[in-house]
Amino acid sequence: MRARRIAAVAAGLAVALTLAACSAPAVRTESTPVPTEVSAELEPFYTQVLTWTECEDGMQCATATAPLDWTDPARDSIDLALVRNPAEAAEPLGSVLVNPGGPGGSGYDFIADSLDYAVSPTLREKFDIVGFDPRGVNRSSAVLCHTDTAQLDAFIYDIVPGEFGSDAWITAAADANGAYAQQCVANTGDLLGFVDTVSAARDLDLLRAVLGDEKLNYLGFSYGTLLGATYAELYPQNTGRLVLDGALDPTSTSFDVSITQAKGFESALRAFLADCATAEDCPFTGTADDSMLKIRALLDRLDASPIRAADGRELGSNSMTSAIVLPLYREADWPYLRQLFDTVMKGDAALAFSLADSYNGRNPTDGSYLDNSLEARLAINCLDYASQGDVAVMREQAAELAAAAPVLGKQLSYGDVGCLQWPVKASTERPVIDAAGSADILVVGTTNDPATPYSWAQALADQLENGHLVTYEGEGHTAYNKSNACVDDTVDDFFVAGTVPASDPLC
Repeated sequence: MRARRIAAVAAGLAVALTLAACSAPAVRTESTPVPTEVSAELEPFYTQVLTWTECEDGMQCATATAPLDWTDPARDSIDLALVRNPAEAAEPLGSVLVNPGGPGGSGYDFIADSLDYAVSPTLREKFDIVGFDPRGVNRSSAVLCHTDTAQLDAFIYDIVPGEFGSDAWITAAADANGAYAQQCVANTGDLLGFVDTVSAARDLDLLRAVLGDEKLNYLGFSYGTLLGATYAELYPQNTGRLVLDGALDPTSTSFDVSITQAKGFESALRAFLADCATAEDCPFTGTADDSMLKIRALLDRLDASPIRAADGRELGSNSMTSAIVLPLYREADWPYLRQLFDTVMKGDAALAFSLADSYNGRNPTDGSYLDNSLEARLAINCLDYASQGDVAVMREQAAELAAAAPVLGKQLSYGDVGCLQWPVKASTERPVIDAAGSADILVVGTTNDPATPYSWAQALADQLENGHLVTYEGEGHTAYNKSNACVDDTVDDFFVAGTVPASDPLC
């Protein structure tokens, strides 16, 4: 479990997100690409004209074509799906491309389904807001693994046999992931080797050009910050106004990500318990330390004796952890967490599976999956993060995780098992990204963000030659357009006027 889609995309638990009925004063059916110096092989891609059609209740849709392999553009091509909410202003300031995170999150759905949640009225007025599905994701040329939902259910929810972390358990987990990887190869083909973040960042420059923008304006959340920072490293001369909210540290290894997130979710869980103690329906009594021990004991009991749901699935500690983590993304969803612990402690798995299903993009009504986000996330992460197969090292890291996060660390260990048998070799490099020569870049960090902890925002802002940290002192994953006027005004002023705060505003 690494950087996940932001809560509005993953669950939509607390609010009904409504589309803004915005339309441009004049219908623009084509985009004129801006001249860009590229090789002759890339020129056909950079000079393509996008044709926009009406879609999504007042929005416009188009499909761009990109090289499958940026090092061999003539080899084959892929499709990139776009949706645009035209600016309300008669003379827009350009486009803002938006990525909701993941990896594997659908930027198309994020804008089409939750525009008001994604960006402020100010940005909707001044800019064309463009959502896109990165390569491998959803409506773009996509990763496809299991074609049978029952097989995907088994891969996600079945409890791995054997004692957690034992040789038998590691072998069973590796074999299950290996069989899944072979399905991905069979159903996805060559694309599976080209869904890495560097390739997706090169796609961003192509989209910038064909949208008609000389410089890239970009809003990236969570994993989208890594995508945006990678773009700035590759194309510093083409950066316009980039805002990276809920930042990842580009230098982090797979284990760095696991242990930092484990600490982050553990901290958020403690904050929840402090709040829970003030609520009448809190299922816990005693101190926060007492409650943390009870939660760990509950997870251990689920390993020993899973709870069977009405649909036959068994609730073990891993699915329960997914159910716990989801409401921790947003403080507004903490009431679901109180209900979750209350019902599971009474032997009822219904709400736990409802939350876990939302976390995994599964429709609890009919068991279908809303998109391919889980498949894309695994494929992208297995290319971006190198895995190591030394079991002794895995066990050392598992012990370190359990010490750093006694409640949730166990479930975040042995992450390397998932990619051990992945058929495409991962990059072993986790370089510092300084984006030398780029324009100013805002990095927004929340002090108790569980999924992308504040230390990562600090690290990224320090690495970037022209990075500027914007701190939000609060709870939850990401901060922009979440009802904090200080953050919203800082970001909006930067996009509209290029205003860079003289110092961290400490919102």
